[in-house]
Parts: sequence; structure tokens; C-alpha cells
Amino acid sequence: MSKLTATIKHGLMEMLPPTIFFFIILHIVVIIRALMTHGTGITLPTSASITIAALILGKSVLLANLLPFINRFPEKPLIWNTAWKTAIYAVVALIVHYLERVYEYWKEAPGLVAANQKLLAEMNWSHFWAIQILLVTLIAHYCVLAELARVIGHDKLRKMFFGPLPARPTEKI
Repeated sequence: MSKLTATIKHGLMEMLPPTIFFFIILHIVVIIRALMTHGTGITLPTSASITIAALILGKSVLLANLLPFINRFPEKPLIWNTAWKTAIYAVVALIVHYLERVYEYWKEAPGLVAANQKLLAEMNWSHFWAIQILLVTLIAHYCVLAELARVIGHDKLRKMFFGPLPARPTEKI
């Protein structure tokens, strides 16, 4: 295997856990939004757009982990880095969540400012904050698992969670 192929494979394997996690939680969020907005005529994202968003978020987490200020407290108890990362990701999620709603109103409004004004006047804020609380809770879960994996090791955490992998049969020649 060439060095380029190995690098690409390593990057994809690192991107897989956050991508799967975000794929699942984004579907949960959409299902909850569908239940909350049933009968209102609000259109919801498709599974394809959720898949794309999960891929983007998976890669974003990897890029964010390269930033020097993300792992600000690696030698302190895990709650420090977990709370720090949760706060950063929650702020980003809040901004993206708000911009997503502005975009929905922008389709009908003549401009961005008009869309924002319409959003502020018409949006169901209890639904917005309910989804935001759900997102922050799920992001916190992700951060806890990511910090445990960082300290314990991905393989050991996987074995603790799923059990040891079955032994591979030896080939007889």
C-alpha cells in the first residue's frame, strides 16, 4: 500500500466514528422535528442531506481536533476538555441551527435581513430551544466518548463496549 493510500485510509478511519455518530443524531433530531412540526407544512431535510451533513461534521471534528485550542486541558480531569469541547461545539451548533432556520425563511423573503426579521417574528422559539437542548446533550455525549477514547485508547474502549473481537481462524496450508 502506498503512503498516499495509507494516509487516505487512516483519515477515513478516523472520520468514521464521528460521521456515524452525527448521522444517527441528525436523524434523531429530524425525527423529533417532524413530530414537533407535524401538520405545519414545514419541510424537513432528506436522508441524503443528513448524510452529507454528517460527512461534513465528521470531517469538521477531525479538523477541529487539529486546532491547538481544542485540546486545551489534556492533563486535567476529563470533565475539563469535555466541557470545553461541548461549549465550543454547542456554540457552533447554535449558529448553524439558527442559520438553517434563517435559510428556510430566506426562500420566501426578498433578502437576508427581511428573512431574519420574519424569522424573529414568526419562529416557534420553544421548538428551536428544544432542538438546541437536544443537540447540546448529544454533543456532550459525543465529547465524553471522544475524551474517553483519547485517554483509554480507541481499541480498548471498543473492547470494553462491544467485547473482544472473535479470533481470526488460522489458515492451514
